[in-house]
Amino acid sequence: MAAVNEGAEQEFAPQNKKPPSEDEKRKKKIVPGSLMKALMRPGGGDSGPSDGDQVIYHCTIRTLDGVIVESTRSEHGGRGTPIRHVLGKSKMLLGLLEGIPTMLKGEVAMFKMKPQLHYGEDDCPISAPDGFPKDDELHFEIEMMEFFKAKVVTDDMGVVKKVVCEGQGWESPREPYEVKAWISAKTVAGKLIMSHTEGEPYFFTFGKSEVPKGLEMGIGTMVREEKAVIYVTRQYLTESPLMSLTEDYDEVHFEVELVHFIQVRDMLGDGRLIKRRIRDGKGDFPMDCPLHDSLLRVHYKGTILNEEKRVFYDTRVDNDGQPLEFCSGEGLVPEGFEMSVRLMLPGEIALVTCPPDYAYDKFPRPSNVPEGAHVQWEIELLGFEMPKDWTGMDFKSIMNEAENIRNTGNRLFKEGKYELAKAKYEKVLREFNHVNPQDDEEGKVFVDTRNLLHLNVAACYLKLGECKKSIETCNKVLEANPAHVKGLYRRGMAYMAAGDFDEARADFKMMMKVDKSTESDATAALLKLRQKEQEVEKKARKQFKGLFDKKPGEIAEAKANEDGDEMTSESQKDGEVHGDSDGTNSEDSHEAAPHAHHMGWFSHFWSTGTKLFSSLGLQRCAIL
Repeated sequence: MAAVNEGAEQEFAPQNKKPPSEDEKRKKKIVPGSLMKALMRPGGGDSGPSDGDQVIYHCTIRTLDGVIVESTRSEHGGRGTPIRHVLGKSKMLLGLLEGIPTMLKGEVAMFKMKPQLHYGEDDCPISAPDGFPKDDELHFEIEMMEFFKAKVVTDDMGVVKKVVCEGQGWESPREPYEVKAWISAKTVAGKLIMSHTEGEPYFFTFGKSEVPKGLEMGIGTMVREEKAVIYVTRQYLTESPLMSLTEDYDEVHFEVELVHFIQVRDMLGDGRLIKRRIRDGKGDFPMDCPLHDSLLRVHYKGTILNEEKRVFYDTRVDNDGQPLEFCSGEGLVPEGFEMSVRLMLPGEIALVTCPPDYAYDKFPRPSNVPEGAHVQWEIELLGFEMPKDWTGMDFKSIMNEAENIRNTGNRLFKEGKYELAKAKYEKVLREFNHVNPQDDEEGKVFVDTRNLLHLNVAACYLKLGECKKSIETCNKVLEANPAHVKGLYRRGMAYMAAGDFDEARADFKMMMKVDKSTESDATAALLKLRQKEQEVEKKARKQFKGLFDKKPGEIAEAKANEDGDEMTSESQKDGEVHGDSDGTNSEDSHEAAPHAHHMGWFSHFWSTGTKLFSSLGLQRCAIL
């Protein structure tokens, strides 16, 4: 026997040496003479297995007198199932961890191990079987059957994949994709259990338990046209329509060829808006999809999902064969339609089933579509054009593009599509990070436009009831120019909507101080502010009137009876839109949200007032 070569020491250690792994730390315990190897049958090939390889081997353990202690072979009392380990990942005996990488495929070798090289090792990661002579020197006969690079699917090595033939692309199936595959299953000994390799490929829906759990997990790592062997141990062999578990298998080897899969996407995560790809497009998903706002060209056919399955519109019939062209991000098609198209590739055909709230309940409804209808669109994405790249454009062209996008945002704002409008304004602001004016005149135009966009964003936040964000956005303008009249007005409206009346009053008064021409607008704003304060004071008095004469259980009932009329009146007044002479409330700088809430004057005098208001049902938008 020869001592196992522990490897030549490195003459020069690398400068940035990685900390040693647990296996490397264990190998330092090996001393000369503790592990010996005798070659019983040579193997083939030029190299042995390395980290990341799955090794498959039979093991028979004997005493030095030749008495068999344990074996994987059936002729020696074992189950006939070879051992599978992934080097660098599986827990292994120290002697095998050091010895197996020295073997070639088909080789049979005998390793003589001192106790500290097998189960007698201090802190051995593997527990010894009952009655095992772990304090004895033993012989381990190893037959290296096969090794290969493996994809470890589960950390416990219960599912491991061997790639036989590389596939195409990078996308793998996942729930709830529809999959077609050729599948056969064999025992470890090679006995055929089942085969679905003729006729039509086996079809199943991912995530529906239609194949054993371990097999599905392995297929979930495959790409189109890939061929693989998936090794699945007992704990991952679940009942399924594919195969019945009539026998107790330790392990099953599935030979799989992934023929095709249909991308099925649950767009909302609740099963209501589903996109099924029925013809693949060109390019890589999602890099070649129109994720960003683009000019899109599609053909589509809309069907009402009722018993009749009536087609209500078909571009090829009702639009003289011309496709629909629209710009995404502008609210020009139903939300569910646009969400789906953004995840399509050019040339792709998809079938989209859509609930009413993402179809036509919140969008101009065709006359032949009933209210509350679930619809199905068959969509073909013919192509799309990305927005212009501003790189290399002159300043005037950039500002023209910015103005076009801002005008689109203004239209969306007027239509009540505040999120879409905000996205348009923010898109220009992002692009402005890369714009460099060349002179003072360009600089002034640039700053004025940027300030206007910030105030547009602030108005959107206000309409969405996000008072704090509206104020923060106004501050971006006012920090650079504290006397910016429109910024003061917009922030004052946000403060008023938030119930911070003192701050709002200060901003409106500052307007008059810095620009006398705004006096009429500021006076109107202050009048409205006073009305808001009076309404809150009146409501507070009404709420607290007789409060301490009531029993605790009567407070909620009293609040419920008193809320209705007051809230209706307040909402009507909040919804009024007032113009102003300097354009502060124009389409570029919008009015406060009708539903924005207010803090009462009471909280300024009583620190716990806010909590009490909340307990009475008067939740307000607080500035944190």
